[in-house]
Amino acid sequence: MNPAVTDLIPHRPPFLFVDEIVSESPTGLVARRTWRAEEDFYRGHYPGAPITPGVLLCEAVFQTGALFLGRAWQAAHPDGAKPTGVPLLVKISDVRFRNPVYPGDTILIEVKKKDEMGGFIMMTGSVKSGDKRVLSVDFSVAWKTPEAAG
Repeated sequence: MNPAVTDLIPHRPPFLFVDEIVSESPTGLVARRTWRAEEDFYRGHYPGAPITPGVLLCEAVFQTGALFLGRAWQAAHPDGAKPTGVPLLVKISDVRFRNPVYPGDTILIEVKKKDEMGGFIMMTGSVKSGDKRVLSVDFSVAWKTPEAAG
């Protein structure tokens, strides 16, 4: 696990879908992920012709968004203060899938902040595999403290 990633977001294997941060700016972040053939979900999606589930590609975008927000929090709090919650997904819209991703493929995931209003952060994300566009999605998050199931 890459500490630059795991220090910023709470996700851990087997549900961590970002390997490393490639670049960042005040308005966005680019990350990378290589999909490993031994990942368990490929056994059932689809046997004999595995492709990466679209919902996991979207999750990689959302995790990259969380990384961006974690970095933004660090920049705004140089004293090392920790956030009181985590960025939770509150809305997904305009998801478009263009090309499949296969075991062994490396993707670049890019997120950009579009707007912020009333505690909600609106973002856009995209995935590329080589020179192919894989997906685009708009999403919103809010800093919340998740409650444990009772």
